[in-house]
Amino acid sequence: MTARDAAELHAAELHATALHAAALHRTAGTAPTPAGPGAPGPAPGEHEAGGRPDHGSPDLRGHEAPELPEHPEHAEHDVPGRTQHRTPGASHHLPARSVSPMLTRLAEERATGALLRDHGTLYLSEGRIVHAESPSAPGVDVLLTAGGRLPRTGWQEAVDKAGARREVARFLVDSGRVGGGELEICHLGAMFDAAFFALAPGSGPTRFRYGVAHWFGAVRPVSAAAVERETLRRRELLDSVWPYASADTAPVVAREPAPGQLVPRRQRDVLALADGTRTPAAIAWALGRPAFHILLDIRRLAAAGLVDTPKEPLAPPESTGAVPSWVATLSDDPDIALLRRLRDALEATL
Repeated sequence: MTARDAAELHAAELHATALHAAALHRTAGTAPTPAGPGAPGPAPGEHEAGGRPDHGSPDLRGHEAPELPEHPEHAEHDVPGRTQHRTPGASHHLPARSVSPMLTRLAEERATGALLRDHGTLYLSEGRIVHAESPSAPGVDVLLTAGGRLPRTGWQEAVDKAGARREVARFLVDSGRVGGGELEICHLGAMFDAAFFALAPGSGPTRFRYGVAHWFGAVRPVSAAAVERETLRRRELLDSVWPYASADTAPVVAREPAPGQLVPRRQRDVLALADGTRTPAAIAWALGRPAFHILLDIRRLAAAGLVDTPKEPLAPPESTGAVPSWVATLSDDPDIALLRRLRDALEATL
């Protein structure tokens, strides 16, 4: 693929993201406005960062709430040490199924800070999500620079000059490097992409650090309810295409197409990197595309028989309560007898 073709493909993807972002704004009841000199600055309670931010390792400072497992029963309890400010009728705007009960509580109390989960981080300002990042999803910097829209040096200059003030987004617009509407569309795409992975089910505790802000700065806040609805919609879309979640994380193995089988260009790009070692996330980073788009392409390719579908892990067998036959022969094992003598000797010395 030539550089011109890559740029045209990237522009088409941004246009598709723009249409989807506009639909999300209509659903949320807000209209997108370009980021610029009048864009909102850091939210109350945010503190200035000292020194240059470390891209990929955000500055997470501030008061940290106790670690809480993400279970529905916690939805009825306040976060310890915080006074909650409930908005009357706020629960009417929440999705029927809550992806994260803790996020719901934080939105209701209009909290500002960083919600840290197993697969990513959500940044909130006054209860609305202003940024998200995940190791599985390319950031706004990758989406802007992959298609040649913004030189890598231009991005680095913005981080160096405005990162400490948490105004990278505003600097990009004010300096004329990126248009306000274009940046908002790209940032919304990256935010919804990262939020999809950050809100994935996890087994670890969920933590919230109050007063923390991201160095990129706020562009267009989105309600937690809108993010949760979009996350659920994307999960359902993936399952409707090919209901095998194992394809989302396993290395992608390409298969030969059948004679006469046509493959769209964007999916051919994915197949070109499906070498049996790259995961969908690695392919997304290599192509500079939203990771969810890659997941959708891979599920479609799997449904078409163009990539292997990994086997789902087998569930552990249920216990029947019966005693295994080998238990009856333990006493005849000389090693077991030796262990018992050692145990008796140790107990005699205590």
